[in-house]
Order: sequence, then C-alpha cells, then structure tokens
Amino acid sequence: MKRKRLILAFMLMCGMTPTFAQTDNTFLRIKEEGRTEFVPHWYMGIQAGAAYTRGEIKFGDMISPAGAIYGGYQFTPLWGLRAGISGWQAKGAWVAPEQIYKYNYLQGNVDATLDLGNLFCGYKADRVFNPYLFAGIGLNGGFNNDEAVAVHNAGYRLEYLWPDNKFSVAGRLGIGTNIRLSEHLFFNLEVNGNVLSDKFNSKKAGNADWQFNALAGFTIKFGKTSRRIEPVYYEPTPAPAPPVEVKEEPAVVAEPAPAPVVKAEMTENVFFVIDSSVIREGETDKIDKLAGFLKEHADCNVTVCGYADKQTGNPNYNMKLSKKRAESVAEALKAKGIAADRITVDYKGDTVQPFDTKEKNRVSICIAR
Repeated sequence: MKRKRLILAFMLMCGMTPTFAQTDNTFLRIKEEGRTEFVPHWYMGIQAGAAYTRGEIKFGDMISPAGAIYGGYQFTPLWGLRAGISGWQAKGAWVAPEQIYKYNYLQGNVDATLDLGNLFCGYKADRVFNPYLFAGIGLNGGFNNDEAVAVHNAGYRLEYLWPDNKFSVAGRLGIGTNIRLSEHLFFNLEVNGNVLSDKFNSKKAGNADWQFNALAGFTIKFGKTSRRIEPVYYEPTPAPAPPVEVKEEPAVVAEPAPAPVVKAEMTENVFFVIDSSVIREGETDKIDKLAGFLKEHADCNVTVCGYADKQTGNPNYNMKLSKKRAESVAEALKAKGIAADRITVDYKGDTVQPFDTKEKNRVSICIAR
C-alpha cells in the first residue's frame, strides 16, 4: 500500500510541473504559455417582444408589440458600438372615462456596449452567458396618431396632440445577455428603458414620458472572433560531456601520407518565435559564431535557408515569412562584416519541414562551407 502511495505522489508531482513538455522523447521548456486572443469583429441582432408605455391605468392595458434590428462592431473584449432601428406600437390613455389609444413609432438608436462578463471575469472566448450593459441616444418618430385625434375631437382635450407625426430625442439604458449556441450564433435577451419628450403620448403631464421594452432574439457574429496562440518552447542547454580519457600508444614510425584536403564546414540553426522574423536575444550567439567562422575561413561561403511551420498560417503567408527569416539572418551577418557576395539566401515556406516538431520548423538553417 505504501509503495502504491509513493508511486501516485510521484505521478502527481510530474503532472503538476508546468514548465516542461515532452515531444518526440525530448524535454522542452515552455518560454511563452499558449493563450486565446480576442479578434475585433462585426455582428448583427434581431429582436421581438413587448413594450410598456408608462401611464395612469393598469399595467397590462399599456403593453404593445415591439421589435428591433441592429448591427455593431466589437472593438475590444470590453467595448463595442451598435446602431439600429427599434419600434412598432405605443399606447396612451385618457383616465376618466378610460379610453386607450394606439399609435406607431420608429426610433433610430446608437448605443455603446460594455461586456460585463469580460469586465469582471476576464476574457473567455467560449463563455456561455455573456451579459452586457449599454447606453445610448435615439431619434424617435411617431406616426398614425388618428386614435388620439379622435379622443381629442370627442371633447377630451389632449394639450400636446400631434395629428401628423412627432420627432423627439430619446435617451436609452439597458442590460442584456447573449447565450452561446455556437461560435457565431447566440440567443439574446434584453430589457431597456427609453426616456422621451412629454409630448410623446400627446398628454401634458409636466414630466418626461417613459417606454420600457423586454425583447428576445438572436445575435449573429461574423468572421473570426478569437484566435489561438500556441505555446513557444525552447531546448535547454545540454550538460557538457565528461572528458574522454585518451591512452597513449607507443609511437609507430611510418612514412607520412599526404594530408587530404578537407574543406571546413559549419551549420547553425537560428530558431524564431511563432509569426516572427526577429532574431531573439538567445539566438545572437549563433550569428556571432557563424560570422567568426566565415572570417577565419575566407574561402567559405554561407547559404541561409528560411522555413515556417506548416501547422500555423497558410502557404502564401508562410512563404513570405520564411523569406523574411532568411533575410533577417543575412542582414545580421552583413552587420558583422560578412560580404553580401558570400551569402546566398533561400526560403522554402512550409513546403519542407526539416524537423519533427513545429516549434523547430520556425528556423533559418545556415550552412557555411
């Protein structure tokens, strides 16, 4: 039993160590953790529900149908801007004797939105409930006020009666939530309040008129809304090999053979971070060694070939990225005093993958001979 507990504890310790990853039997250190990154995007929404125009009679008698459609742009995980049209029907009432009259309106709105889920809990691309707050302004246009005109003509004086149409500015405030159904489709619930001119319902009350809406519908998001940034790994520096003991053999006198002519050769692999052609600080020593070798062997030239990993990006982009990586190394060698005519630049994009892991394929291979 003790032995089993020791084995289990050892396995947990290994599983809880986040700074190492094993790939192809090689232990790599994590230099940059993987993460999901927000992408700005367009969206649209459509809603239908009920409106309540504040009045002096029973709540249920003042409910009427409402709808809205809008389009917007999410600039950051927190802030967005949307514009749209809402409206349908509103109601007014004369209290004694009770007479209810209906009229229609359309309201153009511009709202600023704040994502409450990302504000309080941090950005999460696949969050199910996504509450938001919004505030904005609108321009309200009322029409079809014939029923109010009939009430007025019957002897019940409506001091702010408008017979044709009426325009007024509205202030808006509301809260809603988008419930995730898929990456691009969300079920939407929203309530909002609109404050309007006292003349909106044709009655003089000495205070602003209010209308409230409870709506349900769908939000559709377009394009990519997030992207995954893979973790970046690098290989630890291997421990130096122990010195090899050399045993002295008795000298054998022999006719010296002519020494073969062996041309000097050197290879350096300069690795890059994902989606980058900038030479990292940890790779500059390789440039120094390569430049020193070329200065020491004036008869040698160097070929620099750039690559990109196939699992990131697309073929056209990766071809351009591999070219930039090769040119970046070539420029670094020129800055070290190596003549341009001794440097050959080549690039393969992701058509060739020289290594087994995608992290190593973000590389410029330099062969001097």
